[in-house]
Amino acid sequence: MQHIPQAMDGLRRKLRSALTGPHILAFLPAVVLGAFWLGGETWLLIVSLGLPVLFGIAGGFSQWRPALINDSPPQLPDLLRDSLARTRRKDLHLGCFLLALDDFDRLIDHHGRSVAHRISGRMVDRIGSVLRQGDFVLQRDAGEYAVVLAPVRQIDLETAIQLARRLQTAVEDPISVDASSVYISCSIGFVLDAQIGTLHSDDLLDAAEAALDDARSNGPSAIRSYAPGMKTVHRGHVEVTQDIERALENGQFHPWFQPQISTDTGEVTGFEALARWIHPRRGVVPPSEFLPLLERCGLIENLGEVMLTQSLLALAKWDAAGVDVPRIGVNFASAELRNPKLSDRVAWELDRLDLAPGRLSVEVLETVVSASPDDVIARNINALAQLGCIVDLDDFGTGHSSIASVRRFDVKRIKIDRSFVMKVDSDPEQQKMVAAILTMADRLGLETVAEGVETAGEHAMLAQLGCTHVQGFGIARPMPFDQTLDWIRSNDIKRKNTPRIGRRTG
Repeated sequence: MQHIPQAMDGLRRKLRSALTGPHILAFLPAVVLGAFWLGGETWLLIVSLGLPVLFGIAGGFSQWRPALINDSPPQLPDLLRDSLARTRRKDLHLGCFLLALDDFDRLIDHHGRSVAHRISGRMVDRIGSVLRQGDFVLQRDAGEYAVVLAPVRQIDLETAIQLARRLQTAVEDPISVDASSVYISCSIGFVLDAQIGTLHSDDLLDAAEAALDDARSNGPSAIRSYAPGMKTVHRGHVEVTQDIERALENGQFHPWFQPQISTDTGEVTGFEALARWIHPRRGVVPPSEFLPLLERCGLIENLGEVMLTQSLLALAKWDAAGVDVPRIGVNFASAELRNPKLSDRVAWELDRLDLAPGRLSVEVLETVVSASPDDVIARNINALAQLGCIVDLDDFGTGHSSIASVRRFDVKRIKIDRSFVMKVDSDPEQQKMVAAILTMADRLGLETVAEGVETAGEHAMLAQLGCTHVQGFGIARPMPFDQTLDWIRSNDIKRKNTPRIGRRTG
C-alpha cells in the first residue's frame, strides 16, 4: 500500500510540471479556443473552471507563497549563509531587509503586552503578502522582522527602495484591535550584497542592522539603504556605555528644539526641548539609544539638570534676540520628580535668568501621573504648579490617568499622543477619538497640543476639530538653537501669506 501515495506524489509532480511551466503560456489560449470551437460555451465553461482546479490540486498556488517563518525559526545568519551560497553557485544577487515597528514599547504601554505581541505576530502575514516565491520573512524580537530575498539575476537600488515602500505600506495599514483602528509606523533598513562587495553573511547582517539603526534614528517611517560608514557607527554602539558619563561631564548633551505653533494664527507658541548627544566621532546619537543607558547608569537626573539649564538659557537668548517665544517645554523623568529639592532648583534657575515661571512648561508623562499617588512625585508636580509653571500632561491617551488626577495635579495642557494623530485626516474613527479628547479638554478649560503631526492634512483636520497647538515633523524637525532664529523668522514670513484654516462648527 505504500506505493499508492508515492504514485500519487509522482502524478502530482507531473501534473504540476505540465500546468506551471512556461509552455502553458503558449498552449493555454489554444486550449481555451479549441474547447469553445469543439463544444461551444459549455466546454469553454468547463475548461475555464477546470484548469484552476487542476492547478490547485497540483500545488501550483503554493509555489507562489513566500516562505513565512514564525514557529521555530532558523537563525538569520544561517539563512543568509545558505542564500549566499546559492548566489555563488549561480551568479545571482540577494538583499536583506530589516523592519522594526516604531514605538513598540509605547504600543505595549497603550494596549497591553498580549495585544502588542498579537499585532506583532500578524505583521508576519502582512509582510509575506508583499513578497515573491522563494522570499523569506521571519520574526526576530517582538516588533522586528527580517526579509531575505530569493537570489535573482539582478536587483538594483531603485527596485529595493520600491519593495521597502511596499513593505512599509503593508505594515502601516490600520489594524483592528477591540473594535478600534490602531496605526503603526515602521522603519526599514536594507542592504544588497552588491553594496558591500563581500559574500559573508555576518557582514551582510551587520550592514542591514546598521541601515536599520540609521532609519530608526531618523524615524518614524524612515527607509534607509546601507551606505559606507554606517557599519562603523553601528559597531560603535558598544562603546557608548563606556563614555556616556564622560559625555555629561564634557558638555556633549544639548537640547534641540521642536516648535509648537498655533493652529489659528500659525505663530510660534513655544518649543519643546529634546535631548541630543553630539558625539565627537559619531555625530548625533538618537535618544532611543542613550536614554536607556542613562537610566541603567543612574544618570538620567544629571541629564535633566543639563536640559533644564540650557533650555532656560535658550529662552533668555530668544528674548535677547528680540523674537517672541512664549514658553519652553522640558520633559521631567520620574527620577527627577523624586528629588525633594526639585522645585527649589527650578525656582533658582528661573530667578537667576529673570524668567517668569509661566514660561516653563513642565512636561510629565501620563503614565507617571497615573502611577503617582500622594508621594514625593505628586508633591513636586504640585509645587511646580504653585510656583507658576505650566504642567503639561504628555502622551495623553496612552496611560490610565483619570479626570480627577488631571485636576489634582493642576494640569494646564494635554499633549495628544501621536498614535491618535496618525491618519486623523482620513480615518473617521481617529477623528472621533481626537474630537472626544478635545471636547473633554474644552470642558475642563485645558489647552491642547497634538504631537507627531506629519502631513498638511493632519494639520488641517486638527485645526478644524479645535486643537489649539500642533508640533511634529510636518511643522519642523528638532533643531539646534542656532537654527531656531532663522526658522522663526521664516515662519513669520510664511504665515503672513497663508490663509487661516477655519474651525469646524456645529
